[in-house]
Amino acid sequence: MPSDTNQYLPEQQTTSFFYSFSFLPKAEREAMHHVYAFCRYTDDIVDAEPSSYDAEIIAKKRERLNWWRDEVEKCYNDTSQHPVLRPLSSVVKRFAIPKQYMHTLIDGCERDLLQSRYESFDDLKDYCYSVASIVGLMCIEIFGYKYDETKEYAVNLGYALQLTNILRDISGDKERGRIYLPQEDMRRFGVTDEDILAERYNDNFVALMHFQSRRVREYYHRARAALRPDEKRTMFAAEIMDAIYYRLLEKIEMNNFDVFAKRISVTTSHKILTALRLWTKTRLLLRKKRR
Repeated sequence: MPSDTNQYLPEQQTTSFFYSFSFLPKAEREAMHHVYAFCRYTDDIVDAEPSSYDAEIIAKKRERLNWWRDEVEKCYNDTSQHPVLRPLSSVVKRFAIPKQYMHTLIDGCERDLLQSRYESFDDLKDYCYSVASIVGLMCIEIFGYKYDETKEYAVNLGYALQLTNILRDISGDKERGRIYLPQEDMRRFGVTDEDILAERYNDNFVALMHFQSRRVREYYHRARAALRPDEKRTMFAAEIMDAIYYRLLEKIEMNNFDVFAKRISVTTSHKILTALRLWTKTRLLLRKKRR
């Protein structure tokens, strides 16, 4: 098994996660590093090697995921020697992160080995919960929260972020044999699997993507509506993620949903400015509270 945890730390990546929690207090920032490393490692068990739906390869990856589940149990017993999980043991104890959250993420990633199409949005939403919303629930345990509605915020923001990723990554995902767009929606707009695989960019595809984009925006709005004003001080890292990914959605829309021509992204400078703006806003709120 890989032994170098550094490749899973966000500083090694130009990720939105890095910019979102760079301004956290040291203990929370380090905790997020270790949670991020766990998520990356879990995802890489499924996707780091060449993708294939070959039965033998799937069996080997599922066996490795089962080994990883056992390591998570050891993590919570403080007996894992894995370089990703060993430092995570103190994090899950200090911030009381439920073990089931970790197992749910593993189950969600495993689903990519078993399922490459989603008939309904409800089916896709269940997948998004397992691989994204559950990460949000881990994060708010680290950030700290006062209201039950903040869990609703984390869940809905997770849906929004993952659905944004799905729209951006249609081209890359189909290379792995996966189409996440709900089949019922594709039929409604006259788009077939073959159209996606052949990267047919036409009026039907654009109409389908408009429909998906409106749905994604709804989940951003649901998340924001669930976050109480006095909780924003502790959730500023999540708000940075919201702002960066919402900008990504806007760029997908501005490109008229042509996600086949190139991989649409948010510039590094925009990510940095967004993080600075929201961090500064939080600092000002804290100063006003102290007066």
